[in-house]
Formats: sequence, structure tokens, C-alpha cells
Amino acid sequence: MTAFAVRPVTDDERRSTFDLLGRSLHSTRVSDEKWSRYGDSWPAAHKFAAFEGDTPIGIASSFDTDLTVPGGRTLTAAAVDGVGVRADRTRRGVLTELMRVQLADVAARGLPLAILHASEPTIYGRFGYGSAALGKTIRVTRPAARLHERVPLDGNVRMLTPAEAVKEIPELYQRIARRPGMISRPPVWWPMMHDRLAGPDGDHVVAVHSGPDGDDGFVVYDTVTRRSLDTPDEGAVLNVRDLHAGHPVALAGLWRVLLSVDLVSAVHARHRPVDEPLSPMLTDHRHAATLAVEDDLWLRPVDVPAVLAARTYRAGEPVVLAVTDRLLPANTGHYEIGPDGARRTGAAADLTLDVDTLGMLYLGEWSATALVQAGRVEVVDPAAVARADELFTTTTAPWCGSYF
Repeated sequence: MTAFAVRPVTDDERRSTFDLLGRSLHSTRVSDEKWSRYGDSWPAAHKFAAFEGDTPIGIASSFDTDLTVPGGRTLTAAAVDGVGVRADRTRRGVLTELMRVQLADVAARGLPLAILHASEPTIYGRFGYGSAALGKTIRVTRPAARLHERVPLDGNVRMLTPAEAVKEIPELYQRIARRPGMISRPPVWWPMMHDRLAGPDGDHVVAVHSGPDGDDGFVVYDTVTRRSLDTPDEGAVLNVRDLHAGHPVALAGLWRVLLSVDLVSAVHARHRPVDEPLSPMLTDHRHAATLAVEDDLWLRPVDVPAVLAARTYRAGEPVVLAVTDRLLPANTGHYEIGPDGARRTGAAADLTLDVDTLGMLYLGEWSATALVQAGRVEVVDPAAVARADELFTTTTAPWCGSYF
């Protein structure tokens, strides 16, 4: 067993822990020049590392953000943006201790939940995270794909300069990001995740849609060549990195621009909302192929009463959930969910589930029926399954849409 100690990261240890994370995720080392520009996106706050002496061998990092939940309220969440263990120190309890310490810190700071994108989905269920939102990868063939004549189109689209993209997009995103599952993108998010790609030293294109009330959507994309010796005339692929629209007209306007770029053979977009209506916008929906549907956002309730009370529920008869949380036992208990909200109760349970399954149910991505069929929910009262379906159902699929 490796002897190590987990403690908070200091300012002087930011670079070494960032390099450690990069090595564990098989990314290239960040140069001194890039670190000088983007290192502020890796502050010491809310970072814990496992050390052998003064040498870091594992890292667990997060930043605070706001997450939109069904009904429109926001909850402060710990966005886990970096977890890794050095390759020669894996499977020795390092990750388990890091996650335990991080979760205890989130609870001690009073944050009601934690969220993440999972590099390996099998890891996080045992720490109480559930797959709470999905995303689809789509590929649209060009130049065959065209919007049909009844797609609502209004406004115009303009390309931004890199300097404009750095200045204008953060405010626009904050104004239009309203879907359950979306985060607020705090200042620490932008330098590494946006400015590096779309700013003066990046190679991504940024376009903004403007309607009658001003700017209401944007897209960030780059091009990937498909030309080779065997296919010298093959057009490039537009790779969509970031696309957000405040309403359907803005969404249609942005896709119209993407589908009108010359010398392009396809548009590729990963982690789009599963209910994004691109296929019915086209004259031939077969030109938009869904290549994959993957887990997007994982959610870990840290304060179950606060999390359940924050979202709204549809009209229906109440249901009592018995929740078990082995890592944070204060969450274990019975909760009555109804159209008027949620509260602890001493009433008998209708359905029983672990806290990771509650994370799957919470944003509305998975129905209670599906989770029962998957063996994740134990049924005490069979009639309660349909009641839970009705209460937790949302009209809009949850979606995060932000890399971190």
C-alpha cells in the first residue's frame, strides 16, 4: 500500500498538479508561455492532491458554479473539473481518498450538489454520482442537407473577431443559458475553455445570431481537413465546439450558417441536446445522422433535502422516496415528493433508491419506470412508479453544453 497524504493544494503547487492531471489524461504538456496566459484557470482553491512527501501523485479539483434545475431555479454546485492519479500509483486507494475528501469539503462548504463529466463512467457511481443528462453526436452531410422552407428564419448572423469573441460571448452566454443542466460558466472557466480556442491565439470561428431584440445565440467551430492522397477533393468538416441559442429562430439561423459554408463535406457536433430538432428542420432528415448518444452531465446530490426542494414537479399524487447515501449518511431518509415540493417525512416508502440513482432521476433525463426496469429502484408500491414518472417528467431534456 502506498503511503500518501491528501491535503489542499497551495499556490506554488498549481503547475505541478496541472501537469499531473495532464499526464493522467494523456494530454500534451502545457508550455511555460501557455501557462502564463491560461494558468489563472487553475487556481488553488477547491483543489486537493495526494502527496508522497512533496510530490503529487493524484489530484481532485473543482470550481463553484450555478446549475439550472427544472423550474428555472439555480443551485450552487461544485463542478469537478479534474481528477487523475499518476499511472504508477493507480488502484492503491488514492482516487477513493481524494473523492472522499473532496465530497466532505463540498458538504462542509454548504454546496447542495456536485457535477462532473466522466472520462470513465464506471468510476463515479460508487461515489454517489448518477448520469443525469445525455448528449448526442450528430453528423450532417453537406452540401445535400438544406433547411426546409417553413423553418422560421429571422435576423442575421455576423462573424466576430477574436478580440470581440473574448469580450462579447461570456455576457451573451449568461443571458441565454436557461435549460436545466446548464451551468453559469464563472470567470475562471473562460480563459482555458473559450479564449484559448476563440481568442487572438486560437483557430476557432465565432458567429453570433442577432434578432429583433439583439444578440440571441452563438456558435464556435473549427475546420478539420479530410483531404488525403486518395481523396484530394474531399471537403473539410466543420467541428462544432459550442452552440447556444436563446430560442428556436436563433437556433435555425445558426444552423443555416453552418450548412451554407462552402467547401465543406459535413458538419460534426458532439454532445448536443438529445431533443434538439435539427432533423425535422431539414428537407431530408436522413442527412442528419445521430452517431452516438452518450452520458453528458453526472450529478451528485450532497444535500438531498435542499436539492429536492429546489426543483419544481408536475401535478400528480405524491410519492415517498427512501434514499440511501452511504458516504453522506445524513442524506439517508424518506422524502415526500409532490406538486407543492419535497420534504422529509416519516411515512412509509413507496420507492427505494440509492443517492446515485436519485442523481439520475433529478433533472428528468430518466423516468422512474426506466430506472425500475434497470434494477436501480426497488418498488414497494407498484402504483407509485407512474406517480413518480408524472412528478419528475420535464418538457425539455436536460443538457449541460459546457466542457469542464
